[in-house]
Amino acid sequence: MVLKESFHTHTLSPELQPHRSEEEDGGGGGGGGGGAVLQVHSKWNNIHLCVVCVLLGVSLISLLDGCRSSSDPWVWLDSTRSVWDWMSVWVVLLFTGLQAALYHLPVGRETEGKRGCNGERLKYRLNGVCAFLLSAAVVCVLWFCGVLRAGRLTDSLFSLVSAGVVVSLMLSLALLLCPVNTHTSAQVHYDNTADPLLKFILGHSMDPRVGIIDVKHFVMVRIGFIGWAMMDLIYLLTAIENRSSLSLSLMLVIAFHLIYILDFLIDEGSVLTTKEFTDEPIGFLMILGEFIWIPFFSSLPVYFLLQRPNHMTILWAAPVCLLFGGGFLIYFLSNEQKDGFRRNPSDPAYARFSSVLPYLPALQCAHLLRQRANEIEGACLEKHGSAWREYCRRVPHKLVPYVY
Repeated sequence: MVLKESFHTHTLSPELQPHRSEEEDGGGGGGGGGGAVLQVHSKWNNIHLCVVCVLLGVSLISLLDGCRSSSDPWVWLDSTRSVWDWMSVWVVLLFTGLQAALYHLPVGRETEGKRGCNGERLKYRLNGVCAFLLSAAVVCVLWFCGVLRAGRLTDSLFSLVSAGVVVSLMLSLALLLCPVNTHTSAQVHYDNTADPLLKFILGHSMDPRVGIIDVKHFVMVRIGFIGWAMMDLIYLLTAIENRSSLSLSLMLVIAFHLIYILDFLIDEGSVLTTKEFTDEPIGFLMILGEFIWIPFFSSLPVYFLLQRPNHMTILWAAPVCLLFGGGFLIYFLSNEQKDGFRRNPSDPAYARFSSVLPYLPALQCAHLLRQRANEIEGACLEKHGSAWREYCRRVPHKLVPYVY
């Protein structure tokens, strides 16, 4: 189990060091369309960025290909499978359009995030749970009516990844060539020779918006996490169609994934305090990660079990569920504490106590228990003699096992 921020801080993300320029300090409260300017230094060069962007899709397709049976030909040499088709492009575009439409649902609470460059806090409507449930309902209805065949989508998995790369490229080019300049979004300027490429790959705007849609929030939550859930659902429906692929282990993994995703969507506001959301601009690399890495790589265990069924017994399922439950509890409490501290570091529930006074009653209680244990032990020794000594030999600890 990993923390929410782990999913949102890609291991491929470059180290950025933003600095406020004089332009930002002097014009933070003005309106207009330019926004503030952030001076950013990146340690990455053109070659590194190009290699990462090319290898991300190629490596993902190769990893998914490795989940298939070893007797199947390599996908790059398999004439029966294609890594490109136009139907997959339309599927990705329709999914993106559906999420854009659901983003406008007049439900869910409105919350505030970080401060924009105009000094006012950015507002977000959190209706991810409704968007997820309606998306799942659409998929299930289409499948039940025979319009959607899940197995066909699963067979087109590699072309779906390629389509995700293309749609990411289109969206990133649109952000670059038709910049969304709002008075709440800071613009990014890179202070090295890779400026044009960095603007495209790493982004040149911190919080661009198209109407009410915050682009960063949209791709992170609606495309990334809801896309992951939809892939798991497609795999489940594929297993139902095949029947022989439906196993307890596959259903357990899907259930664990959906619990994690639902928890994230219920607490959707927690993404607003992650480092990637608050400190990094949005560009091709971030968009690409949300379109292909989160949906397809995160659901890779389910795809593996779909290709290579593993029939787990109930006896083994019980400890697996207990292990997941313990890990999920640690994950949930850790995220609650992290998010609460970031929102209000001075909250006594998260801040470190600055005095020993709150601990005095507990310390006094422990001292009294220690004294009472000694008194009882002395009285029992006097009354029972050797029998008490034998008891103490068998039960050597008074209060805390193996400690005291």
